[in-house]
This record gives sequence, C-alpha cells and structure tokens, in this order.
Amino acid sequence: MYSATSKLITEYYDRFNSGNRKLFLELLTDDVIHDLNQGGRETGKSTFAIFLERMDRCYREQISDIQVCVSADGKHAAAEYIVKGTYLSQDDGLPPANGQTYTLPGGAFFEIRSGKIARVTNYYNLQDWLSQIEVR
Repeated sequence: MYSATSKLITEYYDRFNSGNRKLFLELLTDDVIHDLNQGGRETGKSTFAIFLERMDRCYREQISDIQVCVSADGKHAAAEYIVKGTYLSQDDGLPPANGQTYTLPGGAFFEIRSGKIARVTNYYNLQDWLSQIEVR
C-alpha cells in the first residue's frame, strides 16, 4: 500500500506538470474532494476539471522538489514542493496579471481510496504569492 500511494502522488505531480489534464483527472475518484488554499471545498471530478481550466488560463506552473510522505496503511499522504509559475491572466478577486513570475513553497494532503485520490487539500502562503506578483 505504502509504495503504491507514493507512486500515485508522484504520478499526480508528473501529470500536472505535463499539462495533460485528461490523464491527470484519471488519478482522481469521481467524488474527489478538493480543498482550495484559503478557500472553499469543491467536490467532484468535473468541478476539479473546471478548476484546472481556470488554473491553465491564469497561471503556468511547474511543481518541483517534491517530497512525499505516506502513512503506513497507504490511505493518507502529504507532499511538500516548490511551485515555479507565471501569472498569465487576472484570476477572480486577485491583482492584475502581466506575466509576473513567482517561486513559492507549498504543501498538500491526500486521502486515497481504491488506488485513486479521494481528497486533496492544498496550502501555500497567499501573502508571499501576492508580494511576489505585486505590480511595482
């Protein structure tokens, strides 16, 4: 269980980085729970797909330096990583975008069910991100 979960989380980030959203979404349960950083909770693979569309429109990101920790039973995992990105288009409620770049540490928690990701909760420092993209 442990190694299968570690491989699943690594594949999650590999597929995110590849930009192939169809393959990425295959790793999620149909009823996946997505807890947004400093935001609400969204449920369902189709809702996650809409989130990814917004992300792809507003940001170009790559996740690197990924460290994965997995519970002994393989049902829970955590990842710490670095996001390197470019702010492409203004996201709702956020400052204007003009190609600002950023590098930001982040983390995520996962629940695993039947070999797929059933919950992902993301965390990063929003104030750090805002200070990096602030128009000077």
